[in-house]
Amino acid sequence: MAGINYEAEYNNRARVPENPALIAGWAKDAAAYRAGHTPRSISYGPGARQVIDFFAGDGKGPIVVFIHGGYWQALDGSSFSHLARGLNAHGIGVAIPSYDLCPDVTVKEIIGQMRTASRELARLGQPLVISGHSAGGHLAACMLATDWREFDASLPANPVIAAYAISGLFDLGPLLGTSINEAMGLDQETARAASPLFWRAPAPLSLDAVAGENESAEFYRQSRTIVDLWGEAGVATRFGTVPGANHFTAIAPLAEPDSPMVLRLKALAVR
Repeated sequence: MAGINYEAEYNNRARVPENPALIAGWAKDAAAYRAGHTPRSISYGPGARQVIDFFAGDGKGPIVVFIHGGYWQALDGSSFSHLARGLNAHGIGVAIPSYDLCPDVTVKEIIGQMRTASRELARLGQPLVISGHSAGGHLAACMLATDWREFDASLPANPVIAAYAISGLFDLGPLLGTSINEAMGLDQETARAASPLFWRAPAPLSLDAVAGENESAEFYRQSRTIVDLWGEAGVATRFGTVPGANHFTAIAPLAEPDSPMVLRLKALAVR
């Protein structure tokens, strides 16, 4: 879209100068949660980052997966362990995968890694609700829209029953001319191919797309657009906002057992 400064719209670290303290806080809170709740480590591939931290629940319902953000080029799952707290308090298991990062791998390869991780979790015998933040929101939508029988004929048709994307990106095209793309190396063809907005809508499954109240207009547009487009195609979609939140604080409610975000994920996981 002409006239939009995509660098300003998508460069969240520049938009939120206090981000280093917020990210350091994630790591501190995550370490504290792991100290009292040791996760099961599940390997899904040969790489050191191809691992899932699984914070078990009561085993009676779907597992909620949380895929971290970092624009496909930063962070790992160990900084987000504390986000299992809210759902664990309700007896719901939470799986937090890590993945290899750009530029060592492509976005397409990261999508493939999350499919492999999801397959490994599906083998536990419980359906999956996939949540994710920022790049993780993109990956959550990709998992919902995956043709799982094509990926692995041994899987059920819908091992992923719902997705909950927080500040997600569903059309990667606007990133092409930004500094964010330097590590990703996308072009028009690969950006569109990796954009779930243009994939076959996964009707009649469920997608929630939420954004922080203080996010950029582009993040609002990304979430509203996929809600509208997939909704018209028969997906059960919902758009929402996280009051008072910026791009980095939008995930904080996941650590609170009685937050609207946790209660919505609980509803998706027990229906």
